[in-house]
Amino acid sequence: MIDKDYKYKKNIFAVLVVLGLLSLGTLGYFYYQISDDIKQNTKNLEQKVLVLQNENLVLSQNLQIEKQKNGEFEAQIGQISGTVGNLDKLAKTDKELLQKYSKVYFLNENYTPKKLIEVPKEYVYEKNKVIQIHASTSPFLLNMVEDAKKDNINLLLISGFRSFNDQMSLKGNYKLTYGSGANKFSADQGYSEHQLGTAIDFTSLDLGADFTNFGKSKEYTWLLQNAHKYGFILSYPKDNVYYQYEPWHFRFVGKLLAERLYEENQNFYDLDQRKIDAYLINIFD
Repeated sequence: MIDKDYKYKKNIFAVLVVLGLLSLGTLGYFYYQISDDIKQNTKNLEQKVLVLQNENLVLSQNLQIEKQKNGEFEAQIGQISGTVGNLDKLAKTDKELLQKYSKVYFLNENYTPKKLIEVPKEYVYEKNKVIQIHASTSPFLLNMVEDAKKDNINLLLISGFRSFNDQMSLKGNYKLTYGSGANKFSADQGYSEHQLGTAIDFTSLDLGADFTNFGKSKEYTWLLQNAHKYGFILSYPKDNVYYQYEPWHFRFVGKLLAERLYEENQNFYDLDQRKIDAYLINIFD
């Protein structure tokens, strides 16, 4: 009886062992299969991630290219806008203001600056005389005269804008007095810088109406050293080929051009007209 039970249990154990081994084999197979699937899926995911990273890199590069194109496009728009603005500004600026009118170009009898303004009496030598200048030149002139006062220099105007007819009358009077010699110091009508409204004749309290010795005055010395800071130049220095030396006669040409002429020790009338014209757009800046 014991032997039968023993054999029965032994057989049962053997069956269980076999079933256990079979289970382990099955589990091992499933484990291997699952592990293989996991590895394959992981590999597929890694490939997809790599593809997505490459696509992201391409998108980033394309985005950078588009940003660069947009930047270039905005720069072009800015340049176009700036060009249009400059053209509009230039169109509104009187092209006559930087022309060489002393025995070179001719201003017709109908020319008058777009806007003239009367110089305050405190800056005029003859208090009963009305002196007008180009309105856009006025702030530069008044700043210069006021700054000169700080250095104990009292600049007074004796002449400003003169019309075509005014110049013709003045030249006629000079011819009666000086004959052909008047051509050395007085322009014919249409050739005077005064018709532009940007030319000024200065004097001082000491000299008054007789300003022929202005070149020996402290006022003249101050102007030579400082006028360019306000956009003014001496039109007819010594040894110029147009008119006799006129230390009292200054013309507004804008700060940029005046400073260049001062730094390079050049005369306005010796500079090529094309180079001068480049400063027209900034004449009142």
